[in-house]
Amino acid sequence: MDTRLLELLVCPVTKGPLTYNHEAQELVSRSARLAYPVHDGIPVLLENEARTLSDAELEERPRT
Repeated sequence: MDTRLLELLVCPVTKGPLTYNHEAQELVSRSARLAYPVHDGIPVLLENEARTLSDAELEERPRT
């Protein structure tokens, strides 16, 4: 994920920052407790396509 693009993107629900989880290929919004998928390098920032983060995932350190 291009870091310049990541700096511009925000969570569509909270308008807060997103972090990129390279292993899961997801953009994570900790404030919304959602993980948005990234397909072929294209972020899918639709709330109905996101998965809800578990408490255990939220306790992990954010990855970039």
